[in-house]
Amino acid sequence: MLRTGILALLTLSAASAGDWLQWRGPHFNGVADGDAPTEWSDTKNVAWKVPIAGRGFSTPVIAGKRIFLTTAIPKSDAASEHKFVVMALDRDSGKVLWEKTAIEAVPHERYHGRYGSYASYAPITDGKHVWAHFGSWGLYCYDLDGNLVWKKELPKMRMKMAFGEGGAPALAGDRMILALDQESGSIIVALDKNTGKELWRKERAELSSWSTPLVVKDQVIVSASTKVRSYDIASGDVVWECGGLGMNVIPAPVVADGLVIVMSGYRNPNLLAIQLGRKGDLTGTDAVVWTNQRGNSYTAAPVLHGGILYNVTDNGMLNAVRAADGEIFYRQQRLPKAYNFKASPVAANGKLYLATEEGDVVIVKLGEKYEVLATNTLTDQFFVASPVIVDGALYLRSATTLYCIRTQ
Repeated sequence: MLRTGILALLTLSAASAGDWLQWRGPHFNGVADGDAPTEWSDTKNVAWKVPIAGRGFSTPVIAGKRIFLTTAIPKSDAASEHKFVVMALDRDSGKVLWEKTAIEAVPHERYHGRYGSYASYAPITDGKHVWAHFGSWGLYCYDLDGNLVWKKELPKMRMKMAFGEGGAPALAGDRMILALDQESGSIIVALDKNTGKELWRKERAELSSWSTPLVVKDQVIVSASTKVRSYDIASGDVVWECGGLGMNVIPAPVVADGLVIVMSGYRNPNLLAIQLGRKGDLTGTDAVVWTNQRGNSYTAAPVLHGGILYNVTDNGMLNAVRAADGEIFYRQQRLPKAYNFKASPVAANGKLYLATEEGDVVIVKLGEKYEVLATNTLTDQFFVASPVIVDGALYLRSATTLYCIRTQ
């Protein structure tokens, strides 16, 4: 079986088995520890639901009994002054424990009308603090009781076609890594997570991209259109780089048994499985173990489990391939209905959970053969945030509501 525990230096060291401290889960591969429900509806197995004011597509994170999420609340319309809000809710009851306004500001740029928001960066926590990343509107560190520890202004970003900002920061020990790719002036920055002090900053020859950095041992890997680059966490120096992805890179990298897998799914789509441990420019070398140009995700991050890489396209085609060499188990498999996706799938106990824009969550059996186990619907809901699974409960954030699904 492929080893997926190489991400030890994500170092969310305060984590317990019941935590979901970062966007892609405890192992940054979309796989949960434990199980999750397989049946629910508007009236069945909904432990609680809470309306969330404003507009925010950030995936919640969980530390202990607290759920953290962000939202942006307009005073009138999308172009007006907004409150950029951080919230903590009780995991068992959904009760709002605290709500803090990080900043009030008039946005300088709009977002994609259907999929964008001013609160699309997923927060991150180490079980002691939570960091709320609002991109152009700053980074804010709170303790778990909602007390502001520090804040940092960030550059105002100009995104391609005003599609909006998004992604998530990454933690590496006491360092927080931010990749801020835009139409000009792209940078990667390392901060002291305890103080917000800038430790290093490097310019990047990139246009807009939305991929979350991946920490692997003493390096941080950032996927983008010009080149995938790995930076030394201590110094910010480039360790290796590799060209070959297409435009508008969004899916987060994953790592398995000495390979890092990156992909793009827009114009000139490509997937690169790159051998770790090399240095320099790896473009066109044997460090690129395999590639793929069909059925790649445009938006959603892949799931890696049991040596199999699963990914879903924006128009609802599911793929499963062997991570080691790209052998296809199934490709561009249609789901039971014509679905659209922006949320990244997650897996738990042999099951893959796919949250659709149409309000359905399709559950597929993990493995080499495609098999749908269940489809569950929440009426009139729209999912862009990724599902979260903790201690047998499934948390779903729609455009309007946060749900807790668990067996009663």
